[in-house]
Amino acid sequence: MPNAKNKVQLKNQLHLHFLVFIAGFTAILGELISIKAVSLVWYRMVIAAIIMVFYIKIAKVKLKVKPIAIVRLSIAGIIIALHWITFFGAIDESNVSITLAMFSTGAFFASFIEPIFYNRHIIWYEILFGIIIIIGVFIITQSEIKYLTGILLGISSAFFSSLFAVLNGTFLKQHTATVISFYEFLSGVFFVSIYILLFGEGFSVDFFNLSSSDFIYLFILASICTAYAFIASVYVMKIISPYTVVLTYNLEPVYGIILAMVLFPDKEKMSSSFYYGALVIIGVVILNAVMKNNRKLKRNGS
Repeated sequence: MPNAKNKVQLKNQLHLHFLVFIAGFTAILGELISIKAVSLVWYRMVIAAIIMVFYIKIAKVKLKVKPIAIVRLSIAGIIIALHWITFFGAIDESNVSITLAMFSTGAFFASFIEPIFYNRHIIWYEILFGIIIIIGVFIITQSEIKYLTGILLGISSAFFSSLFAVLNGTFLKQHTATVISFYEFLSGVFFVSIYILLFGEGFSVDFFNLSSSDFIYLFILASICTAYAFIASVYVMKIISPYTVVLTYNLEPVYGIILAMVLFPDKEKMSSSFYYGALVIIGVVILNAVMKNNRKLKRNGS
């Protein structure tokens, strides 16, 4: 039944691109939501955690893990919260295009973080690609210096995202993805709540006074772009090779920047130097994924 198999593969490929589109749309929602980054992340994690609880009840997922595992997952939850706070903070301080371009530098950080956690040597071309990515960031910074705070927050977001991804890779060897996310969401909510109480305005009446549009956008962000995207991506990875998934997700900044240019033409109009720099960064990220795949094929003798 080759035709049926091809149809299933095509269906999942389209589903994967839809998930990448959703990932890029996350930045668009960050631009549309009027509340600040810390509050936004708190609402996102609370709503996503509630949805996850319903999913766990329906799927009858067992949540029992060792105390040391809860501690490790909680640390990862704080890291993902910091990633989202700096990500949406970057959008507040600059725009979607700057944020997504800087977010692409995550591949550079991963090339140095992965060897530490997986006990492997740094690959020579990863260093070269890292230097080229730095040049791309420099080109963008020179032409868009007015967005320096957003650039720094975007780079910080990329670092936290890479660290989180590597940690999750080690957790998946022992726990299901649902269990991992559940404890990470809970710890993230706890961490952001403490931050709001100590350094923010606290949980005042104004904090919960959301506009109808903000609530709708937040619900879409937490349900479709977080809970659904997570569950669906796990399903897709069972059908499509990890390499294809990783390579396709590298298109997230491309989709996001194109969406931003269409939806916010005035705010997202950038200099030509920005697009040169962004093209350098995204191109290197995709080339890095291709070379890693070729290296893996050679190692396996394929």
